[in-house]
Amino acid sequence: MVVGAFPIAKLLYLGVRQMSKPVANRIKAGARRSEFFKNYICHPPAQMYHWIEMRTKMRIMGFRGSTIKPLNEEAAAELGAELLGEAIIFVIGGGCMVLEYSRQAYNSKKKEDELTEAISSLKTQLGELTLTTETLDAQLREVNRLLLAFPAATSTSSMAAPTTLK
Repeated sequence: MVVGAFPIAKLLYLGVRQMSKPVANRIKAGARRSEFFKNYICHPPAQMYHWIEMRTKMRIMGFRGSTIKPLNEEAAAELGAELLGEAIIFVIGGGCMVLEYSRQAYNSKKKEDELTEAISSLKTQLGELTLTTETLDAQLREVNRLLLAFPAATSTSSMAAPTTLK
């Protein structure tokens, strides 16, 4: 059984995502206490979310012209802090996904470059072997030509020599 490489990057991303929940809870708690966060960061998204949610529910139930009362300050602060916490977790999770995608793309590009380099090396070797084969073929033809010329010269000299000796 072959064991694959330990996915340390995925483990780190999971750790970051798990750590984002307590961080988001701390930011939510700070947002509930701070007047600036309450008035400018928590209330507007909470009121908009409440308005959209209530308007959608009213339309589904068939009430068209009803006015929607805004949330009280405490409920808006609570809903806004929850929305802020969820947005933080979403952004951190999205960031982890982007980092994982870029890591996978880098690894894929690296493998592709290695494969391209290996193919280029093989093509170079093939060209060198082709050149060597052509050189050896030319040398073989030259040796064959010399061998064909050599027996003719030896056979005429061997036939002529015995007749002169007797």
